Amino acid sequence: LVEHRRDFHQHPELSNREERTSRVIAEKLRALGLDEVRTGVGRHGVVALLKGKHPGPVVAVRADMDALPILETIDVPYRSRNEGVKHACGHDVHMSVELGVAEMLSGMRDQIHGTIKFIFQPAEEGPPPGEEGGAQLMIREGALENPKAEAIFGLHVMPNISVGQIGYNSGPTMASSDRFAITIRGRKVHGAYPHDGIDTVVVAAEAVTALQTIRSRRINTMDPLVLTIGSIHGGNRFNIIADEVRLEGTMRTLSETARAAAIRQMHQTLAGITSAYGATYQLDFGENNPVTYNDPELVAATLPTIRRIVGDKNVVSPPPQMGAEDFSRYQQVIPGFFYFLGVGNSAKGITAMIHTPEFDVDEEGLVVGVRVMGNVLLDYLDRKARP
Repeated sequence: LVEHRRDFHQHPELSNREERTSRVIAEKLRALGLDEVRTGVGRHGVVALLKGKHPGPVVAVRADMDALPILETIDVPYRSRNEGVKHACGHDVHMSVELGVAEMLSGMRDQIHGTIKFIFQPAEEGPPPGEEGGAQLMIREGALENPKAEAIFGLHVMPNISVGQIGYNSGPTMASSDRFAITIRGRKVHGAYPHDGIDTVVVAAEAVTALQTIRSRRINTMDPLVLTIGSIHGGNRFNIIADEVRLEGTMRTLSETARAAAIRQMHQTLAGITSAYGATYQLDFGENNPVTYNDPELVAATLPTIRRIVGDKNVVSPPPQMGAEDFSRYQQVIPGFFYFLGVGNSAKGITAMIHTPEFDVDEEGLVVGVRVMGNVLLDYLDRKARP
């Protein structure tokens, strides 16, 4: 497990560029004797089947493959060899755990009732501009079909959960994620004569402030919502009134109702401000993910297995978080359960959060990950095959 994880970590690849990663995974799955190892699904995705000796249902498990454009700053033997690219979100662990599960279960086919579908997915972090990718493309290209999976499981490392522990939520567990762009258009003029133009910098400044009142004054205070403007670009010279400003940001919620209301209120806010100045606006939404929603019945049926493996005291339920996951796309098709694998260890100084240059994991979590996921999949098949 450690060897797999460190190999992936040393050779990270960005979204939709996971060529080596895909090849290594496919080779390992074929070496284990898995059935129907398909490559090229959703660009570089891999889908394989493990057919048990006994009849039964089909269950899926998914791991993501891509890394992030982050420079690694920690001095470790398995430091990234691809400058400026790092597995800073733990996908190297996710792949290693899923491969470990495949290896473990491939040696016990005669005890398996049904089929396990292993899905290795590229571009979870989002495809490059102008490209398709991720869970949505995998689904469209049949990752859940032939045979059709009845349920899907996945996990994500979490450094603020201690190694040996598993975190979970029933119902909403991770936020929806909407990427948006706002273009405000006015009229260019010399900076000395602003009354003859329409200053989009001023309009944009007021819009940024007003958009924050959606969260503070217009959405139910009990509904989590984050609305962040991450970049502003406009103007081309110090003494020229800018005729166009572009703002980009993200919106996160744990409720589809709050999400729809916030989008409607963004339009209302922008329409009112721009019309007051004689400007216009355009609001575009790009890549988005729905709320990661764990099926309550599936969670309730699975928790006894997790507790049996790690112990009651090591099963924790932190508040739902505002990070997002395209695992939610699978959950819109079939019931799914996405839980968190603890990899933090303050005694070893392993505390840095995901998406940071200092991120690392306690590799003892690999063993926990395989044991939990392997038993979760077997117990699901047993429950469904033996009513």
